[in-house]
Amino acid sequence: MVFTNKIQLMVIESKKKISIRNFNVLRFIYFYKMSNDVIVSLKNVNLKNLDKTIFSDISLKIYKGELIYIIGKTGSGKSSLMKILYGDTQSIDGSAKIAGFDLINLKPKQIPFLRREIGIIFQDFKLLPDRTITKNLEFVLRATEWSDQKKIEERINETLDLIKLKEKKDKYPNELSGGEQQRIAIARAILNKPKVILADEPTGNLDPATSLEVMELLKSINNEGTTVLIATHDYEIISNFPSKTIRIDKGKFLELSKKTS
Repeated sequence: MVFTNKIQLMVIESKKKISIRNFNVLRFIYFYKMSNDVIVSLKNVNLKNLDKTIFSDISLKIYKGELIYIIGKTGSGKSSLMKILYGDTQSIDGSAKIAGFDLINLKPKQIPFLRREIGIIFQDFKLLPDRTITKNLEFVLRATEWSDQKKIEERINETLDLIKLKEKKDKYPNELSGGEQQRIAIARAILNKPKVILADEPTGNLDPATSLEVMELLKSINNEGTTVLIATHDYEIISNFPSKTIRIDKGKFLELSKKTS
């Protein structure tokens, strides 16, 4: 009986050791994976505009596949954050990386390659008014060093199919509605199948119904694994498509929600 009890105790102790070892292995894998899944990393970043401090010692990590809302009052720094992330400002210090690119030491020759990894969507669309939709999209591909005309045409048609506006490819921007122009802007942003989409007030000029359509498109892109950051003051879209939300206030970041849709 004593011998049996000893055996049972040995089995129990053995299982405990295996469980602890497995837990430690799983914990290592988890943290290793999380560290390698960081797609945006800001550490101790400072940004000034003349004598005004925009950001002071901010840090932020965003992981692959997340959908993040950036909110804050007008002038709080939402657009400034976007500019940092797509490499459009040089007056920063600290550590800033996106999709493997070091934004602090970014060289001009690296910018076309950075723009392949990130897609940018603006509130006012920023389509070229004197070019057809096809030529607008072709311009982006050539600017990011696509040269094969057949592949360019194939990628444009594929992308226009995705946003369901292929029939508009020969139209000019002023022949489209605001919602259609924003969908073309989204098409432009995803042409290079980027790792990250940066959307600066993407629904700012749209009515509620069209805003819903645009957000459904962005959410579908996010569901495919693309990280999406949306700077917005449109709280209705946050309510309809809840996800992690970060408020910028007085040059600092405050995470309001970790909820993901």
